[in-house]
Amino acid sequence: MYLLIPLAFFGIIIFFSAFFIVKQQTAVAIERFGKFHSIRNSGLQLKIPIIDRIAGKLSLKIQQLDVIVETKTLDDVFVKLKISVQYVVIKTKVYDAFYKLEYPHEQITSYVFDVVRAEVPKMKLDDVFVKKDDIAIAVKSELQDAMLEYGFDIIKTLVTDIDPDQQVKHAMNRINASEREKIAAQFEGDAARILIVEKAKAEAESKRLQGQGIADQRREIARGLEESVEVLNKVGINSQEASALIVVTQHYDTLQAIGEETNSNLILLPNSPQAGSDMLNNMVASFTASNQIGEAMKKQNKKKDGDDK
Repeated sequence: MYLLIPLAFFGIIIFFSAFFIVKQQTAVAIERFGKFHSIRNSGLQLKIPIIDRIAGKLSLKIQQLDVIVETKTLDDVFVKLKISVQYVVIKTKVYDAFYKLEYPHEQITSYVFDVVRAEVPKMKLDDVFVKKDDIAIAVKSELQDAMLEYGFDIIKTLVTDIDPDQQVKHAMNRINASEREKIAAQFEGDAARILIVEKAKAEAESKRLQGQGIADQRREIARGLEESVEVLNKVGINSQEASALIVVTQHYDTLQAIGEETNSNLILLPNSPQAGSDMLNNMVASFTASNQIGEAMKKQNKKKDGDDK
């Protein structure tokens, strides 16, 4: 009677140990007497107690392995590349993945090192950044062929980081900064040149308008003088006397304008009472002499032209 209780308890343990549960996206390898027996997938599973045992489990989810490889480029720059490998166990090849390869991470890492150190030394540092996708494709191609035999499928490989030597990064930053400063200086020079050109154009336009204004002013003055002479001629004053009279009138107008300035220190010499009369007589005599000289020169030129013919 006392022996039945332990036996019953032992039997219950044996019974429940025959059942086990496999989680979703997981595969379990069952061995019988140390030899592979079967692969069990997700769900409630049954095994023979004591005879069968769970040898191990494999995840069927996509996994990622990050590998950091240090190598040298064609232009002798040491650089570290971070390669991310996404892989998965093929459901139909769980046996190969479990029994053929004991350490898949180390195997994948070895292939990544081999490919990267074969490809990167062929490139210059700038090309490594530009052609990182080519490096990733080369790594995937090599891994796909090698790991398929062991039951692993390579989903994707990515070059997620390129880290040159610290001194090289400082040099690259200085080059970039110098290039940007050069571009900024060019833009500033262009802006300054545009300002100078526009300022010169504005000054030229101002001078043109100023000259045009002076020409218009002189044209109007000449027209006014012409009209004044015509009016004086009508009352019996000849052109020489009219011109002299206009000049004397402008002289007295100038004196009047200067006299109206309270703070003016200008003194005109000579400024005697008979100065206006003397000025008028001198100018009439000067205009008359000038006309006589002009008439004489015209007669002389006509006579010369007659002798030449």
